[in-house]
Amino acid sequence: MFSSGSSEVNEESDPSHVGSADDFIGLPTDPLAEHPILDLAEFQLLEDQMDNPLIARTFAGDFAKLWGSRYEILAAAVERGDAAAALDAILSLRTSSTMVGGVRLSLLASRLEEHIRNGDLRDAHPLLKAIDECGHATVRELKDSYVLRND
Repeated sequence: MFSSGSSEVNEESDPSHVGSADDFIGLPTDPLAEHPILDLAEFQLLEDQMDNPLIARTFAGDFAKLWGSRYEILAAAVERGDAAAALDAILSLRTSSTMVGGVRLSLLASRLEEHIRNGDLRDAHPLLKAIDECGHATVRELKDSYVLRND
């Protein structure tokens, strides 16, 4: 499998670097792939702000437990063209995913929010699948990390 991940060489300061392999063969790169699914440093900020790691972990546990229903509410609102409900759902998703360190999910939510605010609900459908997959991956990484490992 071909990967466009970063190398150990600082490509910007290397004068012999002419671009990534993806650039060379003309393949589009996915800027989301540059962002982690889960950034535990972001979650640690929540722990620090709460002054009690247990409160933050409870929030993350609730995020994981509610993922399926939260996504279904969002998808249903988009499907029926209910912009107000879709906006409410995506704002909740964006905020909570940011709080638990779900960087990539938060970015996807921001993209969908932009579509909703622009009245492009029909164009938002392709993002739903990406949000669903990323949401499941975020929950999986939370469960695999110290945050929810013992839950």
